Amino acid sequence: MIAVVGHTAIDHLFRVPKLPGRHNSTYITDHKVYFGGGAANIAAGIAMLGERCRLVSTVGGDFPGSDYDLWLHDLGIVQDFTQVKDTRTATAFIFTDDGGDQETFFEWGASVAFATAEAPALDFVHMATADPDFNVRVAQTSTFASFDPGQDLLRYTPDQLEIILANIDILFSNNHEMDRMCEMLGMERRALVASVPMVVTTRGSEGSLLCMDGEEHHVPAVRVDAVDPTGAGDGYRAGFLTAFRKGYAPIDCCRAGAVVSSFVVERTGTQTNLPDWGRMLERYRKVFGEPGKIIS
Repeated sequence: MIAVVGHTAIDHLFRVPKLPGRHNSTYITDHKVYFGGGAANIAAGIAMLGERCRLVSTVGGDFPGSDYDLWLHDLGIVQDFTQVKDTRTATAFIFTDDGGDQETFFEWGASVAFATAEAPALDFVHMATADPDFNVRVAQTSTFASFDPGQDLLRYTPDQLEIILANIDILFSNNHEMDRMCEMLGMERRALVASVPMVVTTRGSEGSLLCMDGEEHHVPAVRVDAVDPTGAGDGYRAGFLTAFRKGYAPIDCCRAGAVVSSFVVERTGTQTNLPDWGRMLERYRKVFGEPGKIIS
């Protein structure tokens, strides 16, 4: 089973002609509400791909019995939730313009409960966006861990980052987050990459970069007619972690991640177009050929 730690949230997705910038305004051309939260997106992707998943998260009093609650139950996800009855479930307000640029405003809501929640000791865990101290405690007590700071990177102290990097097996980030971590830690990128057994850096339309054993491997993005980039990174992590858990080589896991990500961006909403393993594998073969043999 793969455990995923972090936010379960409600996504408000807005379309605007252009992000207005400081002291300016714009008008909204579309506004829809979807299921979201980085950890929940990854958990849903893993479950759709057929792997058992445990979601360690927090929710508000508005969550039990909601459509989102029923959706996660239907996926078979084990809900290891802390409920804060007098608070709303975390909410993300995501603005995307016609050029594909985004800005996100995140209301933590019930996610503040991470700060005082007991961190479980897990066998195989991915730490998505969540409270930094909680992720530190999860990293220190778990057997195999991967980490993705995401938009919560600004909440981490250098000491917290150092502890997590010393206790993880895989680091996921995008280019901006990698640069920011280097600044926070006073390290060059090469030194940071060398400090973790495996590092996966996503680069949007330029694909992703796998670094391990002193070598770099580039994986191209899967070209599709993209509608909305929201959740692409979460889809990538779901595909990677599921393939990794099945025993595929890391380079094939990156390719699986790229394929799942391509499904996510084809529709608006982070969980609206998640593929099952068969659909993923069909597109994988068309783009990358037959995946390598399972190695473990």
